[in-house]
Amino acid sequence: MPNVSPSGGRGRRMEPPFEKLFTVEEANALLPKLTELLAEVAVRRDALRQRAPQVEPALRASLFNGGGRPASEYGVEAYRLYLAVDGVRSLGIVLRDLDSGLVDFPHLREGRVVFLCWRPPEERITHWHELDAGYAGRRPL
Repeated sequence: MPNVSPSGGRGRRMEPPFEKLFTVEEANALLPKLTELLAEVAVRRDALRQRAPQVEPALRASLFNGGGRPASEYGVEAYRLYLAVDGVRSLGIVLRDLDSGLVDFPHLREGRVVFLCWRPPEERITHWHELDAGYAGRRPL
């Protein structure tokens, strides 16, 4: 992979560094796997949210013993969420929103790094945006 900065200049490391740049075809091919991973993220996110109200009082009441069982269970769920999110990240995909499943794929377009943008339930990747533009700056491919 060439050393390309987000502005398209050669010879400098990308800021932020992306280990992989995806073609549209590569990104679309990952969507079934990504859909599974995002489903796991949603399950873990929801489990964490369900446990949160139980943990706060336990932690306040027991500052020196770690919060007991509720805090321990919350910690386990937090770790499971971390692992699910890390499954997405390890593919080189940027997870932008846990609730909507919005993700960005680093992509080389016209000599500069941009993001291919996707979120469920879109069937395929149809948009891209500049690194600093976000979802609101999406443009059709």
